[in-house]
Order: sequence, then C-alpha cells, then structure tokens
Amino acid sequence: MVVFAGQGDARRSLELLWRAGTEPRTAPGPKPALSVDSIVGAAVEIADAEGMAALSMRAVGERLGRTAMALYTYVPSKTELIDLMYDQVLGELRADYDLAAGWRPALDELALQLWEFHLRHPWLLQVSPARPVLGPGEFRMQEIVLRVLFTTGLPAARVRRIVSTLLTVVRGAVQIAAESREAARETGLSDADWWKPRTEALSALLPDLPSRYPHVARLGEGATPPPAGVSYLEYEARLSLEAGVELLADGVEAALIREASAPR
Repeated sequence: MVVFAGQGDARRSLELLWRAGTEPRTAPGPKPALSVDSIVGAAVEIADAEGMAALSMRAVGERLGRTAMALYTYVPSKTELIDLMYDQVLGELRADYDLAAGWRPALDELALQLWEFHLRHPWLLQVSPARPVLGPGEFRMQEIVLRVLFTTGLPAARVRRIVSTLLTVVRGAVQIAAESREAARETGLSDADWWKPRTEALSALLPDLPSRYPHVARLGEGATPPPAGVSYLEYEARLSLEAGVELLADGVEAALIREASAPR
C-alpha cells in the first residue's frame, strides 16, 4: 500500500498543515472538544499501533468518542489527515546536533535517529516521497539534515544529491527492518523459525549448493549473530545502514579532496 501525499485541495491542505485559520469559528462559550491537533494525534496513535490499514476517519472518531462526521469540520478527508500525520511526527526529530567534532559524527548520529524514528512510525514508509507534503515538519526535517551537510563546505548542488542519497539509504535499510517485524506479526513466525526448516531442507536436497554458488556462499564469511531479541534481517539492515552511511561519508571526503585540489 503506497500513499501519495498532497491529493487534497492545495490551498486547504496547506492551510491545515500550517494551521492558518484551521479551527472552525464558534460562538462565544466553551471551546470545541475537538481540534486539528487532537484528531491528528489520535490518528498517529492508531497508525503506530495497528498500521495504516487500520486508519479511517471512523476509527479516529471512535478513538475520540465522536462520529466520523464530527471530524470533517476540522479535516476534510483521510487524504489531508495522512498529510497532517506525516508532517506532525517529523516534529519529533532532534535538531541539536553537535558539529564541534565535524560533520561526520553528526551525520552518523542523524542517520541513526532517522532509523529509530521510522521504526517508531513504520507507516511513514508507506507515504511515497514522490509528492512532498510541504508542511512545517517537512521543512524543519530538511533544515536539520542540511545544517549537518552544509558544514562539509561542498556546493549546494552537491549537497542536494548527498541529502537524497542519505535519505534513500536510510529508507531502504529501515524498510527491511520494518518488514521483518511486520512479517513476524503477520505470520506468527520469527525470522529464525522461518529460516530453520528451509535451511535444513536446502542442505538435504542440495548438499552441493555452496559449490554451485560459491560467491553467494562467501557472504556468510565473518557473519556475526544478532543480539538477543533482534531478528537476523533487522540486524543485517542496521549493519547495512551503517555501511551505507560510512561509504557515503567516504565519498563526501573524497569529493572535498577533489574540490580542494581543483584548479582555480
């Protein structure tokens, strides 16, 4: 299930995202029990706990003790609601990276934060980056990443590509980890329980498998078991993230050397 952001009315969606006159006007008296923030908060709780498939205006209304119709005064549809959810949770990201030791330690820390953030909200991976939300949370996230990467001193055009590569590396790695967790929940089998009978069957049916595919067999060299309570796939995805960010940083340093040695 892939969701594309920004499918609602452009003006109304941006008003909601930036909270520009979004609360309905009411007569003097007690403030209404609902608000855009309370609706979005309830929707995020549902998506975090049960996944995007469980999200509906009706489910959010029930969580708030109201009908779905009561929500439409504040949020026109589920389309705008997902935009608001996506943008709101981006506000959780830390911005206070210490750059005193340079951009590279900050980049490692940033990548790890993005990994943990997406695992807290795995439904974010179903929101396609093809259409940006254009809310304050998204702009803030970009500002956080750019603050770290502009410290490299590389030109803006190069930094733009590095940002795109970083987010692609993080998203690809965390997708595997999130799907590993989801597979265990959906099937009732852990990675270990799934792999064990298949590994045994392959070994019995194809004892010459390593000699048939020697390069594949080499992938097991130097492999270490995951920590207790962490699936093999999630552990490998985390190591892949670290390797990807390390290689990206090595590339940035190589680009800096080329920039410094280029004729002026």
